Amino acid sequence: MKIKQISVYSENKPGQLSAICRTLAQAGVNITTLSLADTSDFGIVRMIVDDCEKAKAVLTEKGHLVNVKDVLAVCVPDRPGGMAEVMQVLDAAKADIEYSYAFAFHKGGKAVLVFRFADSNVAEKALGQAGVAMLNEDEIAEASK
Repeated sequence: MKIKQISVYSENKPGQLSAICRTLAQAGVNITTLSLADTSDFGIVRMIVDDCEKAKAVLTEKGHLVNVKDVLAVCVPDRPGGMAEVMQVLDAAKADIEYSYAFAFHKGGKAVLVFRFADSNVAEKALGQAGVAMLNEDEIAEASK
Protein backbone atom coordinates (compact mmCIF):
# COMPACT_ATOMS: atom_id res chain seq x y z
CA MET A 1 0.00 0.00 0.00
CA LYS A 2 2.09 2.84 -1.29
CA ILE A 3 1.56 6.46 -0.31
CA LYS A 4 2.89 9.68 -1.85
CA GLN A 5 5.79 11.60 -0.36
CA ILE A 6 6.90 14.99 -1.58
CA SER A 7 10.62 15.82 -1.68
CA VAL A 8 11.82 19.40 -1.91
CA TYR A 9 15.42 20.16 -2.86
CA SER A 10 16.66 23.43 -1.48
CA GLU A 11 19.83 25.45 -0.96
CA ASN A 12 21.49 24.69 2.35
CA LYS A 13 21.11 28.14 3.89
CA PRO A 14 19.10 29.72 6.71
CA GLY A 15 15.43 30.36 6.06
CA GLN A 16 14.83 27.72 3.41
CA LEU A 17 12.80 25.34 5.58
CA SER A 18 10.83 28.25 6.97
CA ALA A 19 9.96 29.41 3.44
CA ILE A 20 8.77 25.93 2.47
CA CYS A 21 6.61 25.67 5.59
CA ARG A 22 5.14 29.16 5.07
CA THR A 23 4.31 28.40 1.44
CA LEU A 24 2.45 25.24 2.41
CA ALA A 25 0.67 26.97 5.31
CA GLN A 26 -0.52 29.80 3.06
CA ALA A 27 -1.87 27.21 0.62
CA GLY A 28 -3.69 25.35 3.40
CA VAL A 29 -1.56 22.21 3.07
CA ASN A 30 -0.97 20.33 6.32
CA ILE A 31 2.37 18.60 6.92
CA THR A 32 1.83 15.26 8.65
CA THR A 33 5.51 14.41 9.04
CA LEU A 34 8.79 15.78 7.80
CA SER A 35 12.39 14.66 7.50
CA LEU A 36 15.32 16.92 6.67
CA ALA A 37 18.61 15.68 5.28
CA ASP A 38 21.46 17.89 4.21
CA THR A 39 24.74 17.97 2.40
CA SER A 40 27.18 20.86 2.25
CA ASP A 41 25.37 22.30 -0.78
CA PHE A 42 21.68 21.44 -0.51
CA GLY A 43 19.00 19.97 1.69
CA ILE A 44 16.23 17.50 1.00
CA VAL A 45 12.96 18.02 2.81
CA ARG A 46 10.83 14.87 2.65
CA MET A 47 7.22 15.23 3.72
CA ILE A 48 3.93 13.46 3.92
CA VAL A 49 1.24 16.10 3.41
CA ASP A 50 -2.54 16.06 3.17
CA ASP A 51 -2.58 17.30 -0.45
CA CYS A 52 0.51 16.22 -2.36
CA GLU A 53 -0.50 17.66 -5.74
CA LYS A 54 -1.33 21.06 -4.29
CA ALA A 55 1.93 21.09 -2.31
CA LYS A 56 3.92 20.26 -5.42
CA ALA A 57 2.17 22.97 -7.43
CA VAL A 58 2.61 25.80 -4.90
CA LEU A 59 6.22 24.91 -4.10
CA THR A 60 7.13 24.61 -7.78
CA GLU A 61 5.47 27.98 -8.41
CA LYS A 62 7.77 29.47 -5.73
CA GLY A 63 10.81 28.10 -7.58
CA HIS A 64 11.53 24.98 -5.52
CA LEU A 65 12.68 21.77 -7.17
CA VAL A 66 10.05 19.20 -6.14
CA ASN A 67 9.34 15.55 -6.85
CA VAL A 68 6.87 12.98 -5.65
CA LYS A 69 7.82 9.40 -4.78
CA ASP A 70 6.02 6.35 -3.50
CA VAL A 71 6.85 5.23 0.03
CA LEU A 72 5.43 2.68 2.45
CA ALA A 73 4.15 3.62 5.89
CA VAL A 74 3.83 0.90 8.50
CA CYS A 75 2.23 1.00 11.90
CA VAL A 76 4.11 -0.48 14.85
CA PRO A 77 3.71 -0.44 18.62
CA ASP A 78 5.45 2.62 20.10
CA ARG A 79 7.62 0.64 22.51
CA PRO A 80 11.13 -0.79 22.66
CA GLY A 81 11.44 -3.41 19.92
CA GLY A 82 8.54 -2.17 17.77
CA MET A 83 10.83 -1.13 14.93
CA ALA A 84 13.16 -4.10 15.46
CA GLU A 85 10.30 -6.50 14.68
CA VAL A 86 9.61 -4.77 11.37
CA MET A 87 13.32 -4.69 10.54
CA GLN A 88 13.53 -8.44 11.11
CA VAL A 89 10.80 -8.98 8.49
CA LEU A 90 12.55 -6.64 6.04
CA ASP A 91 15.95 -8.24 6.65
CA ALA A 92 14.55 -11.72 6.01
CA ALA A 93 13.10 -10.47 2.71
CA LYS A 94 16.41 -8.79 1.82
CA ALA A 95 14.53 -5.52 1.31
CA ASP A 96 16.93 -2.72 0.36
CA ILE A 97 16.00 0.39 2.39
CA GLU A 98 17.04 3.68 0.79
CA TYR A 99 15.89 5.79 3.76
CA SER A 100 13.39 5.88 6.58
CA TYR A 101 11.88 8.26 9.14
CA ALA A 102 9.23 7.92 11.81
CA PHE A 103 6.58 9.70 13.86
CA ALA A 104 4.33 8.72 16.77
CA PHE A 105 0.55 8.80 16.85
CA HIS A 106 -0.86 11.49 19.07
CA LYS A 107 -2.73 8.77 20.92
CA GLY A 108 -2.95 5.01 20.95
CA GLY A 109 0.62 3.93 21.65
CA LYS A 110 1.50 3.46 17.98
CA ALA A 111 4.26 4.78 15.76
CA VAL A 112 4.48 5.13 11.99
CA LEU A 113 7.63 4.21 10.09
CA VAL A 114 7.97 5.64 6.58
CA PHE A 115 10.26 3.72 4.22
CA ARG A 116 11.59 4.25 0.71
CA PHE A 117 12.84 0.99 -0.80
CA ALA A 118 14.88 0.16 -3.88
CA ASP A 119 12.05 -2.30 -4.70
CA SER A 120 8.93 -1.57 -2.67
CA ASN A 121 7.12 -4.63 -4.04
CA VAL A 122 9.52 -6.96 -2.17
CA ALA A 123 9.01 -5.06 1.08
CA GLU A 124 5.25 -4.73 0.64
CA LYS A 125 4.85 -8.46 0.04
CA ALA A 126 7.01 -9.42 3.05
CA LEU A 127 5.27 -6.96 5.38
CA GLY A 128 1.84 -8.12 4.23
CA GLN A 129 2.71 -11.78 4.74
CA ALA A 130 4.00 -10.98 8.25
CA GLY A 131 0.76 -9.18 9.13
CA VAL A 132 2.43 -5.78 9.54
CA ALA A 133 -0.15 -3.01 9.15
CA MET A 134 0.55 -0.69 6.23
CA LEU A 135 -1.24 2.64 6.21
CA ASN A 136 -2.88 4.52 3.37
CA GLU A 137 -2.87 8.32 3.03
CA ASP A 138 -6.19 8.74 4.87
CA GLU A 139 -4.91 6.68 7.82
CA ILE A 140 -1.72 8.75 7.91
CA ALA A 141 -3.78 11.96 8.04
CA GLU A 142 -5.94 10.54 10.83
CA ALA A 143 -2.82 9.53 12.79
CA SER A 144 -1.65 13.14 12.81
CA LYS A 145 -4.81 14.48 14.45
